[in-house]
Amino acid sequence: MTTSLTNAIICRMAKVTGKFQITLPKALVDQCRIRVGDELELRSIGRSIQIDRRSAPDATRQRRDRLAHFDQATKRQQSRQATGAIRPARSRGWTREELYIRGRTR
Repeated sequence: MTTSLTNAIICRMAKVTGKFQITLPKALVDQCRIRVGDELELRSIGRSIQIDRRSAPDATRQRRDRLAHFDQATKRQQSRQATGAIRPARSRGWTREELYIRGRTR
């Protein structure tokens, strides 16, 4: 988002909220093509703050990371089931009749 002085937009000041959040002026957002969900990198330069938009991660890498995460979660679930650490959520070891007697059926 580096712009030359000729392309710079002079905007009004932004106010910092109690949670140290600021709202970017719409004209600046439009010029820099910032979209919801974009990650911004902030750097301290003296008493100023430089904001750069991070480049979007490679789609192939994102997919590979999601698949790796899924595979890890699947292995954890399979190991839990193999050790018998997880019982089915609905039965809790009781028969339907026992649940009825305990007043836990509809």
